[in-house]
Amino acid sequence: MNNNAWVLSYLPPRCKELGCKWILTRKMKLDDIIDKYNSILVIQGFRQHEGIDVFDTYALIVRISKVRLLLACVATHNLMVHQIDVKSAFLNGDLDEEIYIKQHEGFMMPGSENKV
Repeated sequence: MNNNAWVLSYLPPRCKELGCKWILTRKMKLDDIIDKYNSILVIQGFRQHEGIDVFDTYALIVRISKVRLLLACVATHNLMVHQIDVKSAFLNGDLDEEIYIKQHEGFMMPGSENKV
């Protein structure tokens, strides 16, 4: 709520509410001491149907032969290669759509149990 990540509202007609769950993990140091705790709220988007609820869902996959070809071209033409972390780019992307999720466990606002 402090981050203004969501607003409680009634579910609009013909919209589907999605479930969610918390993924809790521990980051450990080399000597098996807990460094920090991480928590991620994950929306269960597997209930959506392509063409009805979701459009253009895909993940780019690169074959190792394409990577070898790219590196061969780089070596041949004396070019530079830069690497990026696409996992964090995907996870931190902005949504253009409105997503309606059920209030997750531990959040239920008193008096607003019917809202999403």
